[in-house]
Order: sequence, then structure tokens, then C-alpha cells
Amino acid sequence: MERPFDDELISLKKLLLEMAGLVEEAITDAVASLKERREDRAREVIEREKAVNLYDIEIDALAMRLLALHQPVAGDLRFITSAMRICSDLERMGDQAVNIAERSLDLIRQPLLKPLIDIPEMARLAESMVKDAIAAFVRGEADLARSVCERDDGVDHLNDQVFRELLTYTMADPETIPRAMDLILIARSLERIADHATNVGEHVIYMKEGRIIKHGRRKAESIGGPSRVGS
Repeated sequence: MERPFDDELISLKKLLLEMAGLVEEAITDAVASLKERREDRAREVIEREKAVNLYDIEIDALAMRLLALHQPVAGDLRFITSAMRICSDLERMGDQAVNIAERSLDLIRQPLLKPLIDIPEMARLAESMVKDAIAAFVRGEADLARSVCERDDGVDHLNDQVFRELLTYTMADPETIPRAMDLILIARSLERIADHATNVGEHVIYMKEGRIIKHGRRKAESIGGPSRVGS
């Protein structure tokens, strides 16, 4: 027999997926606004932030109510607490998408500093991480979540590469500094989005296995179990 509590868990999952859809759209549109030099798409991202924030409030309130009224244990407790953490990471991804859109608005009004190569590749990797992290949550696939965590290093490498290349532009011509800084900050936002996608992957692993994973590494066997952190 299905419990009323189960219906509420389904509602929580549905809200989280709706929020994730908005955030994925925001990231895609923010990057597109830069590549296509589309001011309208950048402004849509900034406007969409309000809806993302409303989902954040609604999901948090529902999760807190479920914890207070039902006092869930084991798998249900892990699901609710993981949903709350994923919601927080999604909200921060939305913030980073807004940051990208705002920097894009600055860059659109100026001549292109250099062809965009590494930043679109960073965006492709980060967006695929977000998509797969959410899919791992929906399907409860810890292995897919692990693959998300493993991809984070690739985004970090590209972020370093972007920084080094743009630094050479600023050293050769100080007038490029404002545009270079905007691009560096956009790359930094994409790196942060990938970090939050990694966090989501870690939350999924915890939800399915009860293991706490930090930065792609196993930190403890289980909640309440002995820590086996290597040196």
C-alpha cells in the first residue's frame, strides 16, 4: 500500500527536476548569449533567476516539513537531505549562469578579443556534467554520478588554460584587460558550475550508498562508520 508520505516524496522530486530544467536552460542560454552575441538571451537568463530562487524556497520548505512531520529514517532520510543539498547546488549554478550572462552583456558591446575555443568546450563539459548529475539522481545511478565527479578535472584544466592564455593578452596590451577579465570570470563561473555538478554527483552517491564522497574521493565507509581517509 502506498503511503501519503510517498506522494510527498514524489512531489519533492518533481519540484527538484523542474528547478533543474530551469537551471540547465539558464546555463545553455548564458553561454549562447556569449557565443552568438545575443543580448536578449543574456537578459532572459537574468530574468529567470527569480523563478529559480522561488523553487529553492519551495523545495526547502517542503523538505523541512517532511523531516519535521514524518521523521524519516534510512533511505527516505538520505533522499530528503540529498534533495535539499542538490537544491542548494542548483541555486548556485543558477547564480553562476547569471554571472556569465552579465559578463556577456559587457562583452557583446565590445570587439571580440579572441576566437572562443576553450570557453565553449568548458561549457560543453560543464553542461554535460549537470545533465548527467541530474540523470543520476532521477535514475538513482551511483556509477553515473561517479563519472560526473571524474570529469571535473577536465574542466579545471581548461580553466587554467584560459587564464594563462588571457594573461598573455593583458601583458602584451593593457587595453585588453577589461575584456580579458570578463572572459576569465566567465571561465571561473563555468568551473564553479562543474564543481556544483560534482557536488550533486556526491549527493547521489550518498543517497544510494550512504557513503560520503568529497571531491571525487571516498571519505568514509558509511554514516556512523569509521573513517578510512588515506594520507
